[in-house]
Amino acid sequence: MKILISADMEGATGVTWPADVLPGTPQWERCRPMFTSDVNAAALGFYDGGADEVLINEAHWSMRNLLLEQLDDRVQMLTGRHKSLSMVEGIQHGDVDAVAFVGYHTGAGTEGVLAHTYLANSITGVWLNGARASEGLLNAQVAAEYGVPVVLVTGDDLTCVDAEGYAPEARKVAVKDYVSRYAAVCRTPARTAADIRTAAREATGLAVRQAPVTDGTYTVELEFDAEHLAAAATVVPGVAPSGERRVAYTSATMYEGIRTFKAVTTIVSSAVEEQYG
Repeated sequence: MKILISADMEGATGVTWPADVLPGTPQWERCRPMFTSDVNAAALGFYDGGADEVLINEAHWSMRNLLLEQLDDRVQMLTGRHKSLSMVEGIQHGDVDAVAFVGYHTGAGTEGVLAHTYLANSITGVWLNGARASEGLLNAQVAAEYGVPVVLVTGDDLTCVDAEGYAPEARKVAVKDYVSRYAAVCRTPARTAADIRTAAREATGLAVRQAPVTDGTYTVELEFDAEHLAAAATVVPGVAPSGERRVAYTSATMYEGIRTFKAVTTIVSSAVEEQYG
């Protein structure tokens, strides 16, 4: 049994503030061990439940945040950027039985600690086939295309609520409770590690590959906080204006859909100016 852990940082224990997740800041250095603790607890729980392999895919910012030297010796970690499927890289090879979303968060334009979708700002909303989409929902749809179930989600309490919509059977662990985008009531690392490990052990029983979801098409719509960003996004083939500050595109598969999404966000981020966005 092989488990993939997609590890993001905004939903990690103790994280509430932009500096907590911005590489190079003192607060980021302080939060890295807590992030690593969450991910390691998930890995230990999966091993407790009978997993043979755990592959951790770093999914935050530079994708060089976790402290490899503090992880269990049995795990392997995929670190670094420019991966075909970004946050769920590794899921496409046919040997992953389940995926866990550790340190996840809610989507752009919604309540939640450090809520966003791919870009920290600029994107004010994302919709997949008409439903507001978080990174969790987008990545869950990619996983479904490969027959891989989402079995564990950790983050703030609203992230767990969001996960009920795309992975109702998955185990959920709230490591903090939302107060505002930049504030939360946080549990201690010792407590969250114990909770995550227990949930991961239970989640191992859900690690059963499913029939790949291959029917239908996927329409993704993005809304930005400035019109010039929408215009910049249309440089990507197939992406067209769909409303004020909005663009949309349709893909035959979520593999194509998430790669186009990645291209759009890369182009848009390069069009953001420091002072006026």
